[in-house]
Amino acid sequence: MQRQGSGGSAAVVVRVAGFVLVLAHLLLVAWVSLRPRDVAWVTAPNTVPLNGLRADLALGAAEAARLIGEGLLLLAPLGALLPMAEGRLDVSAWASLVRTTAAGALVSLGVELLQTAVPGQVVDVDSILLNTAGVALAHLLLVPAGRTWLRRRSDAARPDSSAGTGRGRGPALLRDEGSQGATPTISRVPVAR
Repeated sequence: MQRQGSGGSAAVVVRVAGFVLVLAHLLLVAWVSLRPRDVAWVTAPNTVPLNGLRADLALGAAEAARLIGEGLLLLAPLGALLPMAEGRLDVSAWASLVRTTAAGALVSLGVELLQTAVPGQVVDVDSILLNTAGVALAHLLLVPAGRTWLRRRSDAARPDSSAGTGRGRGPALLRDEGSQGATPTISRVPVAR
């Protein structure tokens, strides 16, 4: 059994913190998005992509910026919190972006579908588009730089592989390493040519 050093416990702490922050953010989103509204009238649901954005832009620059900004920012923290909850450093940047954006789109779709049961709330396909774009932008702005910083920090904390046991197993923050170690080699077996 592999001994778990300080790098393993730091990875667990980061993952747990990411999971707790994701849950806290989703509770906040539910509280903001799923409260009944006391309004005299309700607009019709928007099922045509970009129609709502055109209507927002027709209201003027300041109001359009506020409404579009709200749509982008509602789920944007998930762009950084979901990879944090996953806790892996060595992952394809594109795969991480696609996975996180898809999860954000599904959360946004879920919120929109739940809004159909809330008085005063209507479905707006543009909200799904804006929320998903916000998740993708937050991921692009924060996650690659954060992973690079954590990798450098992890590599700096790792002792030189020639020192000590020779296995190069220092504390590795968030680094997934196999439990079997290095592949053994047998020096007596000749290599076929």
